[in-house]
Amino acid sequence: MKIRVNDKDYEVVVTRKRGQRNTYLRVKEDLKIYVTTNLLTPMFEIERIIKENQKSIINMISKMEKRVDNKSKFLYLGKEYDVIYTSIPGISLGEEKVFMNKSVDEEALEKWYKKEATKLFQEHLDECYNKFSKKIPYPTLTIRKMTTRWGVCNTKDHRVTLNLELMKKPIYCLDYVIMHELSHLIHPDHSKAFWELVGENCEQYKQIKKILKE
Repeated sequence: MKIRVNDKDYEVVVTRKRGQRNTYLRVKEDLKIYVTTNLLTPMFEIERIIKENQKSIINMISKMEKRVDNKSKFLYLGKEYDVIYTSIPGISLGEEKVFMNKSVDEEALEKWYKKEATKLFQEHLDECYNKFSKKIPYPTLTIRKMTTRWGVCNTKDHRVTLNLELMKKPIYCLDYVIMHELSHLIHPDHSKAFWELVGENCEQYKQIKKILKE
């Protein structure tokens, strides 16, 4: 099954599950529209749901196209580098170019980012902690790749987890996420008091939030 959106055809993949109560729409990196629904949902009902949610689908496709485009680029702290493939082992960052061995795959690239992030994220966590306006326990740092969050704060064991993808964003985005998570050590929710504390420690947080949403 295919649907036409903005003069382009997109494949629709329907997955039926026993006990599934609602119908969900998703667009993945292959730019296919995935529908998860009940075993008994008729095809005309699926087509109706897709038609009614066409604006949302267009938005999801647009966001995913940007994500796929970004994954094809080499980004480091908000700057885009031209990729030059070489026979030299590993990855080397220059002024405007990154020199990368032809054998470097996604796993090797992620390991390289993780190595770079280990020192950088810790340094910025220390800086933000020392600048923070409230007295808080010193947090433990964890770095991992996440798909839905830029950071997570575990208030019980005082652990801050930062998304490895922040290595691709400007450095002020990293500092904002750290201040955001440190603020959760005072306010575990997203209350007005929480955002006031975030603003106290990162004045430009509203603008940075918009950048990260993109």
